[in-house]
Parts: sequence; structure tokens; C-alpha cells
Amino acid sequence: MDAPKWYRHLKTINRHKRMVMHNCFKCGLYWQGLVHDLSKYSWTEFSVGAKYYQGTRSPNDAERESKGYSSAWLHHKGRNKHHLEYWVDYSVDRNCVELVGMRMPEKYVVEMFCDRVAASKNYNGDKYTDSFPLEYYLRGRSRHHLHPESADLLEDMLTTLAEKGEDYTFDYIRREILHNK
Repeated sequence: MDAPKWYRHLKTINRHKRMVMHNCFKCGLYWQGLVHDLSKYSWTEFSVGAKYYQGTRSPNDAERESKGYSSAWLHHKGRNKHHLEYWVDYSVDRNCVELVGMRMPEKYVVEMFCDRVAASKNYNGDKYTDSFPLEYYLRGRSRHHLHPESADLLEDMLTTLAEKGEDYTFDYIRREILHNK
């Protein structure tokens, strides 16, 4: 008999959190690695994740399909600075009335990178390759909402990962982007 969905969801969160922490540590982002995604353990997010857990994709997508929005995602994105949606605001250009992506501090773009790599590994398992995070990013809608400088930085890291692998990329991030010599 399978374990209950809440338990499988908890295992997925824990595995993802460990993977992001490991990636952040490789970049020198120790505090961000420790506190990454702590809001997923809140009742607002955890209860939804357990209810809509499938194991192959985000439960937030399933909640969004069911209800027309994701309460867990709305909670999560407002509390976690590594999500581009945290940085969406009204344009500083008074002639522009649209919401736009603000430039993200580099350390949060790096955490976003670490998060995307871990999520790709979690959801793709043994089929994962270092090109998966870049391919997912290029297929996704999110890149259109990122500030151009933040998008360029993320795409640079994802491309470096696809072309040169993890060890090189984490070293490159630590030394060239974050300047943690």
C-alpha cells in the first residue's frame, strides 16, 4: 500500500529543500540554502500540496486547474525572494501602467537557478540531464516577466550548466557572479 499523499508530499519537499540547500552551499549562499522554501511547511501551502500531490509536477498547477488559482502559490511567491513574481511591481516609468519585473539582486537569481536545477532533478529523476533546466526555462512563460538583466543572468547560468556541467557552473557562479573567492 502506498504511503498517504501528505507523507509523499513531505518527502518531496524535504528532498527538494535538501537539493537546493546543497546547490546554494556550492555557490556560497549558506543562509539562503538553510531558509529556502520554509513557507512550504506552513499550513497554507502544505495542506494544498498534500491535497493535490501527484509526484510528477507541482501540486500548485493542479490546484490552479481545479480552482482557477493557486492559494498556495500566491502565499509562496509573496514570501520567497528567489521567485521572479516576488519582484513584480508597477513600472517606475509613469507612462507605463503595466506590472513589470524589477531587477532582482544577484543572490536571489542564483537561488532561483539552484531551485530550478533541484526541481528539474526532482521531477525528471533518472532522465535528468544538465540541459533540462534550460529547456524548461525556454519553454516557460516566466522568462517574459523577468527583468532583462535578471533574465540574462539566469539564462547565462542555465546555458553554462547545459554546456559545461554542474561542477564548472557552481564554481563559475561562486567566483564570477557572487565573487566569493
